[in-house]
Amino acid sequence: MNLYNRVKTVFAVITHASLILGCSKLGPEKFPPGSTLPSLSVEDGIVKVRPVEFTGAIRNPMKGFREFIGAGIDPRRSEYPYPYGSLIKEYMQWNMLEDNAGDGVEKIIAYSNHRWQGVEDMNMKVIPRIYIVWMEPWHGGVAKNTYTSHPDDLNGWHWPSDIPGQVRPADPSQPITGGYFHPTFQDRVKALVAKAGEAWDNDPRVAYVEMGIIGEWGEQHDPNITTYWDPHDEPEHVANRTWIPGMEKTLGDAFTSAFKNKKVMVRYAYEFNDYEFGVYWDSWSQPEEQDRGYNEMKKLGDRWKTQPIGGEITWNWGGLSKFKSFEEVVKDDATRSVVIEQIRNLHNNHLGGITWADFNNRDFRPHAELLQKTMGYNFVISEFNYPASIRKGQPFTVSFKVKNNGSSPFYYDWPVEIALLNKRTKKKVWGKTLSSVKISEWMPGDNWDKAANAYQLPAPEYSISESLTLDTDLTEEEYVLSISVLDPAGMQPSLRFAMLNYFTGGRHPLGYIGIGKELPNYEIPETDFKDMLTDRTLKYSKQ
Repeated sequence: MNLYNRVKTVFAVITHASLILGCSKLGPEKFPPGSTLPSLSVEDGIVKVRPVEFTGAIRNPMKGFREFIGAGIDPRRSEYPYPYGSLIKEYMQWNMLEDNAGDGVEKIIAYSNHRWQGVEDMNMKVIPRIYIVWMEPWHGGVAKNTYTSHPDDLNGWHWPSDIPGQVRPADPSQPITGGYFHPTFQDRVKALVAKAGEAWDNDPRVAYVEMGIIGEWGEQHDPNITTYWDPHDEPEHVANRTWIPGMEKTLGDAFTSAFKNKKVMVRYAYEFNDYEFGVYWDSWSQPEEQDRGYNEMKKLGDRWKTQPIGGEITWNWGGLSKFKSFEEVVKDDATRSVVIEQIRNLHNNHLGGITWADFNNRDFRPHAELLQKTMGYNFVISEFNYPASIRKGQPFTVSFKVKNNGSSPFYYDWPVEIALLNKRTKKKVWGKTLSSVKISEWMPGDNWDKAANAYQLPAPEYSISESLTLDTDLTEEEYVLSISVLDPAGMQPSLRFAMLNYFTGGRHPLGYIGIGKELPNYEIPETDFKDMLTDRTLKYSKQ
């Protein structure tokens, strides 16, 4: 079966499955149809490839669904890799990272290694958030759970031993003493964040860092960082009770200084205006958070181009509490429409709230695929050109056109590699990274038009061209020319393009190329291509 017929068959199967699973009712958004006619031609010694677009959801690094595992309570999924997502939130208890001021960075590193063991082998990245209080006593929280003795239990209060706990007077006009309001607390924050930066800023397991620390779950309310918004529980703001004077600058300066390489995210868009931080909105699409969350995030303008926007859909309170699961949230047409519109308008990179979702649920799966593809980046190569034959020591040019039809950029400049692969084994025999490419600059469109189901400002198409030189002795035979995006931690393929041309291991084969000779055929048989969704070999090095 040739590739064209194979593609038609695949699309027929997908269409049939869509009718069964309800994909035809995906609601607010359908992606524009991808190219379905493969093309490879040779003219004047140049091979021109037009790959077939892969139109499904891709499990790609640092985007999409984000997991959360409550240590000692939530079992890890049996599925590997985690469905679609490649991110996991890790709430990090202050007293486990540093129990007193004398503890060094080694304790943070040791506890991180304990909690994050094996994520590199699953090609997962971590989003850590330091926190102290899971729930305050006046909200029903307790110092320690009675239903689990797990040493990493996240619930309870996790004050370091040398900071006295909070004392909260019943009179709402009186300040709280101890805890966040102890005279040494802000200096301790500065020291802790400096140690965390030393431990995490160059750790390849860390994707982004959520600022946290203050308030229940580290969500920077109860107490607040500033008085910009009304307090959650009290009638009005009282210094050193509902908010912490000076805390915004303390945290902003500390995290800016400690994290030069990792993107930092804060809870509320209306705070830290003097800093360039991303945002984690932990009440995504919640009607009660329209002004405090969505509208304030819109005011950030182009912040999304350089800083990640994420969060979670919290469906156990407010207007979303009518739903009993994440699956119900996105099954509802009106709610899903809001979720998609906000993802597109805010240029969302990732979302949590899905820890207990059943990705084997036939009704849920198509909605999950749509959300995964909509969040973050989605890189499509429409054309790739390379010479039919090359020789050692002689420069040659490769060029391609790429577009990002997702919602956000990829926030780090991982290298793009052009490699030659052994035709039989598919193993790399030579490769060079492109020096002129910055994939963080591959932007999606902007200004989402819900009615038109498209960005009013379409995603630009980027034309990449670079001269390379083969500097290795290779026998004069045919090889496979491929493209891939490497994780700098180990320099192995990780980020995948949206194309059917794929080999297990993360490389995208474009066609055959000759070393010192012309070839009778440059097209790779479609039977050699593998399925991205079932490839579980990708990993990186934590060193």
